[in-house]
Amino acid sequence: MTGAVRAAAIRRRIRIPLRFADDYSTTATVVSFTGLTDAQQHVALELGRPTAAGLPPVRLHSECLTGDVFGSQRCDCGPQLREAVERITKHGGYVLYLRQEGRGIGLYDKLDAYALQDRGLDTYDANLALGHRADERDYTSAAQMLHALGANRIGLLSNNPDKSAQLARLGITIARQVPTALHLTGANAAYLATKAQRGGHDLLSLGLERAAGPHRHAGPAHLGIAD
Repeated sequence: MTGAVRAAAIRRRIRIPLRFADDYSTTATVVSFTGLTDAQQHVALELGRPTAAGLPPVRLHSECLTGDVFGSQRCDCGPQLREAVERITKHGGYVLYLRQEGRGIGLYDKLDAYALQDRGLDTYDANLALGHRADERDYTSAAQMLHALGANRIGLLSNNPDKSAQLARLGITIARQVPTALHLTGANAAYLATKAQRGGHDLLSLGLERAAGPHRHAGPAHLGIAD
């Protein structure tokens, strides 16, 4: 046993060159695992040199097909992933890519939730109306992955207080938490405001109150967790 979770093990490590739509490129070592509690095929992207980072920065990124792949403007998932890869590459750390589409409700139900949002429900109430919890994500497998990687003490790149709370209960020390940048557009302003007001996401300090006025992108602050 490791910490508060059953031990998982590294299954395979594969080097993959990455290139994003804006031509940013880097190389990741993609790590797969055995023994994950939810039996999902989560992966870790090892970026830079985590062993030299001292306090490796980590991003827990929930899969978002619409945002990560197709560039949907209804959320900020794609820009958050792009930001995290570059920032973490500079310091040496990990992006955990977790198969938790739609805050854990799956792709089809996420699309159904979008239809309910088009009728006036917010992102949380739409999930509830479909018979789900507002957020069904469990980060036990993420903690198992971090333990297997030897990353028991991390800097967490996240706006979501639930991620740090769950990881702490599962034996991961969050030495520092740094918010992502605010990726605000006209199409996702209400979504981000709901995450801040109902989900407690640390976004207001980055200027989300400007959502009622002209939107603009708040550039990423210095990561500051591997120095």
